Amino acid sequence: MNAMPSIKEMQRAYLQKDTTYDGIFFLGVRTTGIFCRPSCSARKPLPKNVNYFSSVREAVFAGYRPCKRCRPLDTDGRPPDWVGRVLALADGADGREERIRDSEVRSAGIDPSRARRYFQKHYGMTFQAYCRARRMGAALDQLRRGAALDDVALGNGYESHSGFRDAFARTFGRPPGTSRGADCLLVSWIETPLGPIIAAANDNGLCLLEFTDRRMLETQFRTLKKLFSCAIVPGDNTHLEQLRKELVKYFAGGLKKFSVPLVYPGSPFQERVWNELLRIPYGETRSYEDLAVRVGSPNGQRAVGHANGTNRISIVIPCHRVVNKDGKLGGYGGGLWRKQYLLDLEKGKRSLLD
Repeated sequence: MNAMPSIKEMQRAYLQKDTTYDGIFFLGVRTTGIFCRPSCSARKPLPKNVNYFSSVREAVFAGYRPCKRCRPLDTDGRPPDWVGRVLALADGADGREERIRDSEVRSAGIDPSRARRYFQKHYGMTFQAYCRARRMGAALDQLRRGAALDDVALGNGYESHSGFRDAFARTFGRPPGTSRGADCLLVSWIETPLGPIIAAANDNGLCLLEFTDRRMLETQFRTLKKLFSCAIVPGDNTHLEQLRKELVKYFAGGLKKFSVPLVYPGSPFQERVWNELLRIPYGETRSYEDLAVRVGSPNGQRAVGHANGTNRISIVIPCHRVVNKDGKLGGYGGGLWRKQYLLDLEKGKRSLLD
Protein backbone atom coordinates (compact mmCIF):
# COMPACT_ATOMS: atom_id res chain seq x y z
CA MET A 1 0.00 0.00 0.00
CA ASN A 2 1.41 3.39 -0.96
CA ALA A 3 1.71 6.19 1.57
CA MET A 4 -1.40 8.35 1.50
CA PRO A 5 -2.24 11.79 2.89
CA SER A 6 -3.15 12.00 6.56
CA ILE A 7 -6.63 10.97 7.65
CA LYS A 8 -7.42 14.59 8.46
CA GLU A 9 -6.37 15.73 4.98
CA MET A 10 -8.30 12.97 3.20
CA GLN A 11 -11.37 13.67 5.31
CA ARG A 12 -11.23 17.35 4.37
CA ALA A 13 -10.73 16.45 0.69
CA TYR A 14 -13.78 14.21 0.36
CA LEU A 15 -16.03 16.44 2.49
CA GLN A 16 -15.15 19.36 0.18
CA LYS A 17 -15.36 17.17 -2.96
CA ASP A 18 -11.83 18.22 -3.90
CA THR A 19 -11.15 16.94 -7.43
CA THR A 20 -7.39 17.40 -7.03
CA TYR A 21 -7.33 14.29 -4.82
CA ASP A 22 -9.01 12.04 -7.40
CA GLY A 23 -6.65 9.17 -8.06
CA ILE A 24 -4.61 9.94 -4.92
CA PHE A 25 -6.94 7.91 -2.74
CA PHE A 26 -10.38 6.28 -2.77
CA LEU A 27 -12.90 6.09 0.04
CA GLY A 28 -14.97 3.04 0.90
CA VAL A 29 -18.29 3.56 2.64
CA ARG A 30 -18.86 0.77 5.13
CA THR A 31 -22.62 1.26 5.37
CA THR A 32 -23.17 0.80 1.63
CA GLY A 33 -20.21 -1.33 0.52
CA ILE A 34 -19.42 1.23 -2.21
CA PHE A 35 -16.09 2.95 -2.95
CA CYS A 36 -15.83 6.40 -4.53
CA ARG A 37 -13.57 9.14 -5.73
CA PRO A 38 -13.02 11.97 -3.23
CA SER A 39 -14.98 14.30 -5.53
CA CYS A 40 -18.08 12.08 -5.72
CA SER A 41 -21.28 14.15 -5.78
CA ALA A 42 -23.18 11.64 -3.66
CA ARG A 43 -24.13 12.51 -0.11
CA LYS A 44 -21.01 12.39 2.03
CA PRO A 45 -20.81 9.61 4.66
CA LEU A 46 -19.87 10.18 8.27
CA PRO A 47 -16.09 9.94 8.80
CA LYS A 48 -16.56 6.98 11.16
CA ASN A 49 -18.07 5.00 8.27
CA VAL A 50 -15.18 5.59 5.83
CA ASN A 51 -12.18 3.43 4.93
CA TYR A 52 -9.38 4.83 2.76
CA PHE A 53 -7.53 3.04 -0.04
CA SER A 54 -4.63 4.02 -2.24
CA SER A 55 -5.78 2.02 -5.28
CA VAL A 56 -8.80 0.47 -6.97
CA ARG A 57 -7.30 -2.97 -6.38
CA GLU A 58 -7.15 -2.48 -2.61
CA ALA A 59 -10.76 -1.25 -2.49
CA VAL A 60 -12.07 -4.17 -4.57
CA PHE A 61 -10.15 -6.82 -2.61
CA ALA A 62 -11.51 -5.31 0.61
CA GLY A 63 -15.00 -6.14 -0.68
CA TYR A 64 -16.17 -2.73 -1.97
CA ARG A 65 -18.08 -2.17 -5.23
CA PRO A 66 -17.43 0.83 -7.51
CA CYS A 67 -19.83 3.75 -7.23
CA LYS A 68 -22.06 4.14 -10.29
CA ARG A 69 -22.21 7.90 -9.86
CA CYS A 70 -18.54 8.93 -9.72
CA ARG A 71 -17.28 5.81 -11.57
CA PRO A 72 -13.92 5.33 -9.80
CA LEU A 73 -12.86 2.69 -12.33
CA ASP A 74 -12.79 5.28 -15.10
CA THR A 75 -9.39 6.67 -16.02
CA ASP A 76 -9.02 10.29 -17.12
CA GLY A 77 -12.72 10.87 -16.72
CA ARG A 78 -14.09 8.14 -18.99
CA PRO A 79 -12.65 4.81 -20.15
CA PRO A 80 -12.91 3.65 -23.77
CA ASP A 81 -16.38 2.42 -24.73
CA TRP A 82 -15.26 -1.20 -24.81
CA VAL A 83 -14.15 -1.00 -21.16
CA GLY A 84 -17.67 0.03 -20.23
CA ARG A 85 -18.97 -3.09 -21.98
CA VAL A 86 -16.59 -5.41 -20.16
CA LEU A 87 -17.45 -3.79 -16.81
CA ALA A 88 -21.11 -4.38 -17.63
CA LEU A 89 -20.27 -8.08 -18.02
CA ALA A 90 -18.76 -8.07 -14.53
CA ASP A 91 -21.85 -6.31 -13.13
CA GLY A 92 -24.07 -8.94 -14.71
CA ALA A 93 -21.94 -11.76 -13.29
CA ASP A 94 -22.75 -10.95 -9.67
CA GLY A 95 -24.53 -13.93 -8.14
CA ARG A 96 -23.42 -16.51 -10.66
CA GLU A 97 -20.99 -19.32 -9.92
CA GLU A 98 -19.05 -19.86 -13.13
CA ARG A 99 -16.41 -17.48 -14.42
CA ILE A 100 -16.98 -15.24 -17.41
CA ARG A 101 -15.60 -17.13 -20.40
CA ASP A 102 -13.40 -15.58 -23.05
CA SER A 103 -16.12 -16.42 -25.59
CA GLU A 104 -18.55 -14.16 -23.71
CA VAL A 105 -16.01 -11.35 -23.75
CA ARG A 106 -15.51 -11.83 -27.51
CA SER A 107 -19.29 -11.83 -28.02
CA ALA A 108 -19.31 -8.34 -26.55
CA GLY A 109 -16.81 -7.30 -29.24
CA ILE A 110 -13.82 -7.27 -26.89
CA ASP A 111 -10.48 -9.06 -27.23
CA PRO A 112 -9.92 -10.96 -23.92
CA SER A 113 -6.16 -10.29 -24.07
CA ARG A 114 -6.82 -6.58 -24.45
CA ALA A 115 -9.14 -6.66 -21.43
CA ARG A 116 -6.51 -8.48 -19.35
CA ARG A 117 -3.82 -5.96 -20.25
CA TYR A 118 -6.07 -2.96 -19.60
CA PHE A 119 -7.23 -4.19 -16.18
CA GLN A 120 -3.68 -5.15 -15.18
CA LYS A 121 -2.33 -1.73 -16.16
CA HIS A 122 -5.08 0.47 -14.72
CA TYR A 123 -6.45 -1.57 -11.81
CA GLY A 124 -3.50 -3.78 -10.82
CA MET A 125 -5.30 -7.08 -11.56
CA THR A 126 -6.70 -9.05 -14.49
CA PHE A 127 -10.36 -8.87 -15.50
CA GLN A 128 -11.00 -12.36 -14.09
CA ALA A 129 -9.29 -11.41 -10.82
CA TYR A 130 -11.54 -8.35 -10.65
CA CYS A 131 -14.64 -10.54 -11.06
CA ARG A 132 -13.43 -13.03 -8.43
CA ALA A 133 -12.61 -10.24 -6.01
CA ARG A 134 -16.08 -8.76 -6.39
CA ARG A 135 -17.80 -12.06 -5.71
CA MET A 136 -15.62 -13.26 -2.84
CA GLY A 137 -15.45 -9.78 -1.35
CA ALA A 138 -19.24 -9.70 -1.22
CA ALA A 139 -19.40 -13.21 0.25
CA LEU A 140 -16.82 -12.49 2.92
CA ASP A 141 -18.57 -9.25 3.81
CA GLN A 142 -21.78 -11.21 4.41
CA LEU A 143 -19.92 -13.70 6.59
CA ARG A 144 -18.39 -10.81 8.50
CA ARG A 145 -21.89 -9.48 9.19
CA GLY A 146 -22.98 -12.83 10.62
CA ALA A 147 -24.82 -14.39 7.67
CA ALA A 148 -25.22 -18.16 7.68
CA LEU A 149 -22.96 -20.14 5.38
CA ASP A 150 -25.99 -21.55 3.52
CA ASP A 151 -27.28 -18.05 2.79
CA VAL A 152 -23.88 -16.80 1.65
CA ALA A 153 -23.17 -19.77 -0.62
CA LEU A 154 -26.59 -19.89 -2.27
CA GLY A 155 -27.03 -16.12 -2.29
CA ASN A 156 -23.86 -15.66 -4.33
CA GLY A 157 -24.82 -18.04 -7.10
CA TYR A 158 -23.32 -21.25 -5.74
CA GLU A 159 -25.58 -24.24 -6.24
CA SER A 160 -23.75 -26.24 -3.59
CA HIS A 161 -21.50 -25.80 -0.59
CA SER A 162 -18.68 -27.43 -2.53
CA GLY A 163 -18.66 -24.61 -5.09
CA PHE A 164 -18.46 -22.00 -2.39
CA ARG A 165 -15.81 -23.95 -0.46
CA ASP A 166 -13.66 -24.17 -3.59
CA ALA A 167 -13.92 -20.42 -4.13
CA PHE A 168 -13.24 -19.81 -0.45
CA ALA A 169 -10.17 -22.04 -0.66
CA ARG A 170 -8.68 -19.94 -3.45
CA THR A 171 -8.70 -17.00 -1.07
CA PHE A 172 -8.09 -18.67 2.30
CA GLY A 173 -5.90 -21.61 1.37
CA ARG A 174 -8.03 -24.73 1.98
CA PRO A 175 -11.74 -25.69 1.79
CA PRO A 176 -13.57 -26.15 5.10
CA GLY A 177 -14.67 -29.73 4.34
CA THR A 178 -15.83 -31.49 7.49
CA SER A 179 -13.20 -29.84 9.68
CA ARG A 180 -15.39 -27.32 11.51
CA GLY A 181 -15.37 -29.55 14.58
CA ALA A 182 -11.74 -30.56 14.13
CA ASP A 183 -8.53 -28.61 14.38
CA CYS A 184 -8.90 -25.53 12.18
CA LEU A 185 -8.19 -21.83 11.97
CA LEU A 186 -11.25 -19.64 12.44
CA VAL A 187 -11.32 -16.40 10.45
CA SER A 188 -13.30 -13.29 11.35
CA TRP A 189 -13.42 -9.63 10.28
CA ILE A 190 -13.10 -6.86 12.87
CA GLU A 191 -13.88 -3.18 12.33
CA THR A 192 -11.29 -0.71 13.66
CA PRO A 193 -10.75 3.06 13.34
CA LEU A 194 -8.11 2.25 10.72
CA GLY A 195 -10.37 0.08 8.60
CA PRO A 196 -11.37 -3.59 8.72
CA ILE A 197 -8.89 -6.17 9.96
CA ILE A 198 -9.03 -9.89 9.34
CA ALA A 199 -8.10 -12.13 12.26
CA ALA A 200 -7.49 -15.86 12.49
CA ALA A 201 -7.16 -18.01 15.61
CA ASN A 202 -7.11 -21.66 16.60
CA ASP A 203 -7.76 -23.26 19.98
CA ASN A 204 -4.34 -22.11 21.24
CA GLY A 205 -4.50 -18.44 20.36
CA LEU A 206 -4.37 -15.68 17.74
CA CYS A 207 -2.43 -16.62 14.60
CA LEU A 208 -3.13 -13.71 12.23
CA LEU A 209 -4.14 -10.06 12.40
CA GLU A 210 -3.85 -8.13 9.13
CA PHE A 211 -5.53 -5.17 7.47
CA THR A 212 -7.81 -6.48 4.74
CA ASP A 213 -6.26 -4.26 2.07
CA ARG A 214 -2.70 -5.43 2.67
CA ARG A 215 -1.22 -6.92 -0.50
CA MET A 216 0.55 -9.70 1.41
CA LEU A 217 -2.70 -11.04 2.85
CA GLU A 218 -3.02 -13.92 0.37
CA THR A 219 0.62 -14.86 0.98
CA GLN A 220 0.02 -14.88 4.72
CA PHE A 221 -2.91 -17.28 4.31
CA ARG A 222 -0.78 -19.62 2.21
CA THR A 223 1.87 -19.51 4.94
CA LEU A 224 -0.72 -20.33 7.61
CA LYS A 225 -1.92 -23.29 5.54
CA LYS A 226 1.63 -24.70 5.41
CA LEU A 227 2.39 -24.02 9.06
CA PHE A 228 -0.79 -25.41 10.60
CA SER A 229 -1.86 -28.01 7.98
CA CYS A 230 -5.53 -27.46 8.73
CA ALA A 231 -8.63 -25.93 7.21
CA ILE A 232 -9.22 -22.17 7.39
CA VAL A 233 -12.91 -21.42 7.86
CA PRO A 234 -15.06 -18.45 8.80
CA GLY A 235 -16.02 -18.51 12.44
CA ASP A 236 -15.36 -17.24 15.95
CA ASN A 237 -13.88 -18.44 19.22
CA THR A 238 -12.98 -17.09 22.65
CA HIS A 239 -9.60 -15.75 21.48
CA LEU A 240 -11.19 -13.70 18.72
CA GLU A 241 -13.82 -12.42 21.13
CA GLN A 242 -11.07 -11.39 23.57
CA LEU A 243 -9.15 -9.70 20.74
CA ARG A 244 -12.19 -7.59 19.80
CA LYS A 245 -12.57 -6.33 23.35
CA GLU A 246 -8.86 -5.58 23.70
CA LEU A 247 -8.71 -3.74 20.37
CA VAL A 248 -11.59 -1.49 21.45
CA LYS A 249 -9.70 -0.61 24.65
CA TYR A 250 -6.43 -0.15 22.75
CA PHE A 251 -7.85 2.28 20.20
CA ALA A 252 -9.56 4.17 23.04
CA GLY A 253 -6.12 4.66 24.60
CA GLY A 254 -6.92 2.47 27.61
CA LEU A 255 -4.87 -0.66 26.88
CA LYS A 256 -1.08 -0.73 26.80
CA LYS A 257 -0.46 -4.49 26.71
CA PHE A 258 -2.50 -7.18 24.98
CA SER A 259 -3.14 -10.41 26.85
CA VAL A 260 -4.79 -12.47 24.10
CA PRO A 261 -2.76 -15.70 23.62
CA LEU A 262 -0.56 -15.72 20.51
CA VAL A 263 0.61 -18.48 18.19
CA TYR A 264 3.29 -17.37 15.74
CA PRO A 265 5.56 -20.18 14.50
CA GLY A 266 8.40 -19.18 12.18
CA SER A 267 12.09 -19.72 11.64
CA PRO A 268 14.30 -19.42 14.75
CA PHE A 269 15.49 -16.00 13.55
CA GLN A 270 11.96 -14.76 12.84
CA GLU A 271 10.78 -15.87 16.25
CA ARG A 272 13.69 -14.06 17.95
CA VAL A 273 12.74 -10.87 16.11
CA TRP A 274 9.02 -11.21 16.89
CA ASN A 275 9.75 -11.96 20.55
CA GLU A 276 11.90 -8.84 20.72
CA LEU A 277 9.09 -6.78 19.17
CA LEU A 278 6.88 -7.84 22.06
CA ARG A 279 9.45 -6.41 24.47
CA ILE A 280 9.29 -2.88 23.02
CA PRO A 281 7.34 -0.86 25.59
CA TYR A 282 4.12 0.91 24.69
CA GLY A 283 4.84 4.46 23.54
CA GLU A 284 8.47 3.73 22.62
CA THR A 285 10.27 2.83 19.39
CA ARG A 286 13.40 0.92 18.39
CA SER A 287 15.57 1.27 15.30
CA TYR A 288 16.26 -1.65 12.98
CA GLU A 289 19.91 -1.44 14.03
CA ASP A 290 19.02 -1.64 17.71
CA LEU A 291 16.70 -4.56 17.07
CA ALA A 292 19.45 -6.38 15.16
CA VAL A 293 21.82 -6.03 18.12
CA ARG A 294 19.18 -7.24 20.56
CA VAL A 295 18.56 -10.44 18.57
CA GLY A 296 22.29 -11.16 18.36
CA SER A 297 22.80 -10.17 14.72
CA PRO A 298 24.40 -6.68 14.77
CA ASN A 299 25.00 -6.67 11.01
CA GLY A 300 21.62 -8.11 10.15
CA GLN A 301 19.50 -4.98 9.81
CA ARG A 302 18.17 -6.09 6.43
CA ALA A 303 17.23 -9.53 7.73
CA VAL A 304 15.59 -7.94 10.77
CA GLY A 305 13.62 -5.64 8.48
CA HIS A 306 12.41 -8.61 6.45
CA ALA A 307 11.38 -10.55 9.56
CA ASN A 308 9.61 -7.45 10.82
CA GLY A 309 7.71 -7.19 7.53
CA THR A 310 6.59 -10.83 7.68
CA ASN A 311 5.04 -10.44 11.13
CA ARG A 312 1.57 -11.96 10.79
CA ILE A 313 0.02 -10.41 13.92
CA SER A 314 0.06 -6.65 13.40
CA ILE A 315 -0.58 -4.22 16.29
CA VAL A 316 -0.49 -6.97 18.93
CA ILE A 317 3.07 -7.90 17.93
CA PRO A 318 4.01 -4.24 17.51
CA CYS A 319 6.13 -4.12 14.36
CA HIS A 320 4.92 -0.52 13.96
CA ARG A 321 7.26 0.46 16.82
CA VAL A 322 10.35 -0.14 14.65
CA VAL A 323 11.63 2.94 12.79
CA ASN A 324 14.72 4.03 10.90
CA LYS A 325 17.81 5.15 12.80
CA ASP A 326 17.08 8.78 11.88
CA GLY A 327 13.60 8.51 13.37
CA LYS A 328 11.74 8.33 10.06
CA LEU A 329 8.99 5.76 9.85
CA GLY A 330 10.45 3.39 7.26
CA GLY A 331 8.12 0.78 5.81
CA TYR A 332 4.86 -0.69 7.08
CA GLY A 333 2.67 -3.24 5.32
CA GLY A 334 -0.53 -1.53 6.45
CA GLY A 335 0.58 1.86 5.09
CA LEU A 336 2.70 4.59 6.65
CA TRP A 337 -0.40 6.61 7.57
CA ARG A 338 -1.56 3.73 9.78
CA LYS A 339 1.90 3.38 11.34
CA GLN A 340 1.92 7.10 12.17
CA TYR A 341 -1.55 6.85 13.68
CA LEU A 342 -0.56 3.91 15.91
CA LEU A 343 2.58 5.67 17.12
CA ASP A 344 0.65 8.88 17.80
CA LEU A 345 -2.02 6.92 19.66
CA GLU A 346 0.59 5.28 21.89
CA LYS A 347 2.25 8.62 22.62
CA GLY A 348 -1.06 10.08 23.75
CA LYS A 349 -1.43 12.50 20.86
CA ARG A 350 -4.79 13.55 19.47
CA SER A 351 -6.27 10.96 17.12
CA LEU A 352 -5.82 11.74 13.44
CA LEU A 353 -9.37 10.46 12.97
CA ASP A 354 -10.91 13.11 15.23
